[in-house]
Amino acid sequence: MSDSKQQATQSDKSAGRTPIDERFTEFLLESGALKFGDFTLKSGRQSPYFINAGAFNDGRKIATLGAFYAEKITSAIADGTLPKDVATIFGPAYKGIPLAVSTSIALTSMHGMEVGYTFDRKEAKDHGDGGILVGTPLEDGMKVLLVDDVMTAGTAVREVVPKLKAAANVDIVGLVLSVDRMEKTKGSDVSAVKSVEREFGFPVIAIANVREIFAAASRMVTLDGTPLLDDDTRQRADAYLSEYGA
Repeated sequence: MSDSKQQATQSDKSAGRTPIDERFTEFLLESGALKFGDFTLKSGRQSPYFINAGAFNDGRKIATLGAFYAEKITSAIADGTLPKDVATIFGPAYKGIPLAVSTSIALTSMHGMEVGYTFDRKEAKDHGDGGILVGTPLEDGMKVLLVDDVMTAGTAVREVVPKLKAAANVDIVGLVLSVDRMEKTKGSDVSAVKSVEREFGFPVIAIANVREIFAAASRMVTLDGTPLLDDDTRQRADAYLSEYGA
């Protein structure tokens, strides 16, 4: 267990709360965002589980998701992983847009942080206010925190970092994900998260990783007392992570 993870767990226990990874797993399941079965991923891999960010499709769900992001961010600020003076939350179009908005709202309303939000357009607008970025304008020296849902290969990060740097000489201080699938990229033994950290030099933080999610789900039962995860699902998940996990 990392020092930051241990500190977060100890903080949860001292506050009498269930650890964030367990609460987040319950939320993923209740929202229908986490499903077990057979799924073909964009990478072509056959996965026994799938996380669908499109399931956060109403005000309650996206507000709750933003609150989880804000909680993880403030925890990372408290342990020194992220700086205190984040100026804006950046979410890449399209899935990152509601994440940036809901996270900035939660940080402001629940944690007293005055922070903006910014997102990009897929295509530059040539009328009205114009440009490719929307929201809090970027300025030289501004600390920007990225948010996204699930990282597969780090493609979105590699696309948005040049856009941000072209707009202003900002300081990108980190990236917060909902879930770290903990999978190595094709042709490498390094996970997408570690690859991005090495390439860009900022921390990548997840609300929960897939091993934490499976550990939490394995302790859950349905209303009739049946284990949520059957032996077959657990075995297939273990086999999948043995082959692709990093």
